[in-house]
Amino acid sequence: MRATFPPGRTRPRPRRTYRRPLALVATLALALAGLLGLVGTSGSASAASDYTQSVSEPTATQAKFTFTPTTPASYVIIHYQAGTAGQQNVQMAASGSSWTYTVSPVSAGTVISYSFTYTKNGPQYDTPQFTYTQGSGGTTSSGTSSGTSTGTSTGTSTGTSTGTSTGTSTGTSTGTSSGTTSGSTGGTTPPGNCPTQSDTPNFGPNVHIFDPSMGNAAIQAQLDAQFNQMKDTNTAQFSENRVADLFKPGTYNVEDNVGFYTSVAGLGQSPDQVTINGDVTVDAFNASDAGNATQNFWRSAENLAINPSSGTDRWAVAQAAPFRRIDVHGNLALYPASYGYASGGYIADSKISGQTASISQQQWYTRDSNLGSWSGGVWNMVFSGVTGAPANTFPNPPETTLGTTPVSRDVPYLYLDGSGKYRVFLPSLRTNASGPSWANGNTPGSSLPMSQFYVVKAGDTAATINNALASGCNLFVTPGVYHLSQTLNVTKPDTVVLGIGYPTFVPDNGVNAMQVADVDGVRLKGLLFDAGTANSQALLTIGPANSSAAHASDPTSIQDVFFRIGGERAGKATNSLVVNSDNTLIDHIWAWRADHGNGGTVGWTTNTADTGLTVNGDNVLATGLFVEHYQKYEVVWNGNGGRTIFFQNENPYDPPNQAAWKNPAGQNGYAAYKVGDAVTTHEAWGLGSYCYFNVNPAVNNYHAFEVPNRSGVKFHSALTVSLGGVGTITHVINDTGAVTASNTTPSNVVNFP
Repeated sequence: MRATFPPGRTRPRPRRTYRRPLALVATLALALAGLLGLVGTSGSASAASDYTQSVSEPTATQAKFTFTPTTPASYVIIHYQAGTAGQQNVQMAASGSSWTYTVSPVSAGTVISYSFTYTKNGPQYDTPQFTYTQGSGGTTSSGTSSGTSTGTSTGTSTGTSTGTSTGTSTGTSTGTSSGTTSGSTGGTTPPGNCPTQSDTPNFGPNVHIFDPSMGNAAIQAQLDAQFNQMKDTNTAQFSENRVADLFKPGTYNVEDNVGFYTSVAGLGQSPDQVTINGDVTVDAFNASDAGNATQNFWRSAENLAINPSSGTDRWAVAQAAPFRRIDVHGNLALYPASYGYASGGYIADSKISGQTASISQQQWYTRDSNLGSWSGGVWNMVFSGVTGAPANTFPNPPETTLGTTPVSRDVPYLYLDGSGKYRVFLPSLRTNASGPSWANGNTPGSSLPMSQFYVVKAGDTAATINNALASGCNLFVTPGVYHLSQTLNVTKPDTVVLGIGYPTFVPDNGVNAMQVADVDGVRLKGLLFDAGTANSQALLTIGPANSSAAHASDPTSIQDVFFRIGGERAGKATNSLVVNSDNTLIDHIWAWRADHGNGGTVGWTTNTADTGLTVNGDNVLATGLFVEHYQKYEVVWNGNGGRTIFFQNENPYDPPNQAAWKNPAGQNGYAAYKVGDAVTTHEAWGLGSYCYFNVNPAVNNYHAFEVPNRSGVKFHSALTVSLGGVGTITHVINDTGAVTASNTTPSNVVNFP
């Protein structure tokens, strides 16, 4: 099917061949009562099966804590309180098979109460609480995760604490304390609260906050200077510049051209509290683009209203460029002014009163929005919960429409309250949604003060970020590039990690970048994970292996979260995103093994990566899934009850020959989307997979989609395309669907089976 273009226009040429040249756990279930004043062993577990712990005194004013797990731990947190000071929660440093942390300075006679959080084969556990008195010369004890402990003390005390904890002693006697701690299956309060942060924080130099009182000319000058730095595809695409432009409530007469790694957002609680009389524009800006917008990545617009200067706003983007919570009082053009190709995008929770025209956009997904009308489409246009969407006509025109979105929850966002303090709004979960969440007033939900957010900015390290998480803080991550020497561990239920301006986490030395526990309601938004040069097993993992807790009423959500392997550096990661937790919402991700970038950063043996997304959890929903160029199965879906609405994929461009690219069954290539052989229920709508084997055009992929032949596994509106006839895909799904044509037209399967 060929797209229809305006009269007098020729069909745009195919895409350019180089298209993209802590408080960490549950409330402590047990605290030993009446042990203050102990000298020596403060508590020993009933069985020494999980760990040993000890305290030594390197100097008279230092207390060194050592924790040695029997089973290697991925992290250990110490929670301690020295005398009357506040509780501290710190990730310990790995030292061989042990973990250590030194408290300093601490004076003789100071009583330190402490406990540990540690991992064992995935789940995490809390120890009982211990005490130590500085100047006693050190001590050693062992323990078990059962949380049952005994202690010996001098003196008399009786107490009860969280969980079941009792302790009694008279004279020199034995006191018994019992309780229960368990693995981190979620839903509990951390042992410490986030130290109070500012409600009017300093967001650092990369966040520009505009106020109408600044004057339009001054604001325009700032926007222009910034855009000139961020616009050029050849120099800015893989730079480390990051910026966010935030507009306080009011009206602005400006033209905001949006470059690489730039977020534009309003600070109202609803979109119409910030109005741009002008445009918020993405186009094929540069002469080197030659009118082609297929590399317009990594930029976003959110939470504002636009009165377009000419009646039409232009947002000609490719991947990782969300358009959210926008009220366009006019038309929206999703293609370049040149009518050259653009490469796919995403709209959510928005209202466009006029016509939205995709024209030369190759693929697009629109969710929970209101459109005046829709025009055009090349291969794969998908809508769910969109009033004003076109009819379901795939493949001619190539439009797939669902009346509602089964489950959705809009992104958390920053806003200013009436007193001038910053807050983060948390939209409520929606089921079978249609139209914007704010169509009838403010979006339903709740909000958090910035006093509960640690602001991550230049100078922060993995240790400082983990310390904030361990202390019970949410994270507000400002624009920047953050190298990680250790894994970021998100373990508190309902933690929010909100990024603006494409903050980028780069794992060093082969560590995994971030791990989220199997808990309720974690919200990740606006992050870019960029693989380091030493291979990481996974960049982001949601839940440990074999997670089983149900989270339907408060799922973890991954929104506008992007992954890059190569491009800026010769990155390597076996997996980009692994989802083990049930009910997780994946809402707009782009997992990209780079097909172009800085010199020496891309190639079959250079930026290596097996799989973009692996789903092991049940009842996971993906809305807006972009995964490209991985070297094996690009998506592997092993969980039951999975659903995907919109999938865009390109096979790897660079298999050197067929022998180097065969799946375990001996077939040519790897499916872009594989549903596990044991899966009994799965459903997907609007899926496109394309090939362009430019290193060796003789390479073939047997099929793009591989699924078990079961009635409960259903696919709708699936297609394959060979870009310019460079290589072939033999079938669309399993053995169904025609081989790709040589003239860049799709092979379509309307329904399978």
